[in-house]
Amino acid sequence: MRVFKPNKLFLPRNFDKPQISENCYVEIGAGRGLHALQFAQANPDKQLIAIERTRVKFEDFAQRIDKVRAQKQRLKNLTPVHADAIPWLVHALPPQSLNGVFLLYPNPEPKNAAQRWLNMPFFEFLLSRLKPEAKIILATNIEEYFAEAKQQAETLWQLPMKAFEVDKESRRTHFEIKYLARGESCYQLEIYKPADYQTRFDQWALA
Repeated sequence: MRVFKPNKLFLPRNFDKPQISENCYVEIGAGRGLHALQFAQANPDKQLIAIERTRVKFEDFAQRIDKVRAQKQRLKNLTPVHADAIPWLVHALPPQSLNGVFLLYPNPEPKNAAQRWLNMPFFEFLLSRLKPEAKIILATNIEEYFAEAKQQAETLWQLPMKAFEVDKESRRTHFEIKYLARGESCYQLEIYKPADYQTRFDQWALA
């Protein structure tokens, strides 16, 4: 696998560098924001940066936030971001700044396996942004994707994990609701970063 080169990524358009709290999480591919809103409301002591690249989905997400705030729920701990996640995260995050990452029902990239998260060089950079003992949660309804991700976590990245089926009553995302309603199984990996885990980007940060 080639080495990720963060210095080659341009600053995203309209980039606004966020303030990162001591209890910060990132959701990549937040979609229409169902999980992001649930998480922020249930965890007022945790900051969530929820990133969505698709314009239509992000606009729906923003409207949902407006409706919640209209009910006088301020959601100061939720930061919605309309951007491509990889360059945005490179420019936004210092090393060891995240308590966790959510990858809930990502695009399985059926025609380009190299673009799956655990197959990308960027995954090493993402690990460098995690605090020791933080975790990445990946969920999918595709058993082959789940099996491949589990193998990559174990053999390529040498990370401990838990693997299990998602509870049939779970309602975190619109995809999850749809898949479980039609009787499909959904799968989850909880990938942990050991305290002594090292990457090539542990000291790398933008000047």
